[in-house]
Amino acid sequence: MLKLGLTGGIASGKSAVAGVLRELAFPVLDADSIAHRLMEPGQPAQDEILREFGPDLADTSGRIDRRKLAAIAFADPDKLTHLNAILHPLVEQAMLLQFDAWQRSGVRDAAFVEAALLIEAGFTKYLDGLVVAFCSPDQQLERLVARGMSEVEALRRIAAQLPINEKLRHATYTIDCSDSLESTRSQVVSLAVKLRKQSSR
Repeated sequence: MLKLGLTGGIASGKSAVAGVLRELAFPVLDADSIAHRLMEPGQPAQDEILREFGPDLADTSGRIDRRKLAAIAFADPDKLTHLNAILHPLVEQAMLLQFDAWQRSGVRDAAFVEAALLIEAGFTKYLDGLVVAFCSPDQQLERLVARGMSEVEALRRIAAQLPINEKLRHATYTIDCSDSLESTRSQVVSLAVKLRKQSSR
C-alpha cells in the first residue's frame, strides 16, 4: 500500500481533490478533522490549549471556540508555533495508526492523508509520495474572501503556510485546481489510474 500525502495552500482545491479520491474508493484521512477532535472536551489537546491560550476560549459546554483560537494564533506567529507544537505530534500519531489499520484491513493501492501543513509538520518522512493541489495566490485570496474571511485575515492565513512554489518542489504529483471542478476531477482520475497500475506491478 502506498502511503501518500495530499496537500496544498489554504483554499487551493485539496478538499475537492480529496472528495474525488474518496469517490474513486481511495481511503483519505482528513488531518484537520483529527486536530478538531483532539480539541474536544476530554481529548488530549484540550487542556494544553486552554492552559496556553486562556480558559476563556472555552464556551459554556467546555468546547474550544476554534474561530477565536484561529484569530489569536494567526495574528501571532509565536502563538501559531505553540499551537502546532501541541497538535502536530498527536495528529502524527493518529495518522500512523490509521495507515497501519488500513494496511491490516487489506488496502492495496494507495491511502492518503490530507493536510495543509504536511510538509511544515514534517509528516512527509512517513510518506511514499506527495500530491500537491494548487491554484494561483489570487484565486486563494478570492476563494477565502468568498467564504466570508476578511482580506487581512485571508492574507495572514496564506502567509502562515509555505509558498505554493515551495510546496510544488516537494510534489510527486500535482493537480492544477485553478480551472473547473471537471478539470480537477479528470486530473485526479488520471492519477488514480497511474497509482493502480503502479500497485499492480
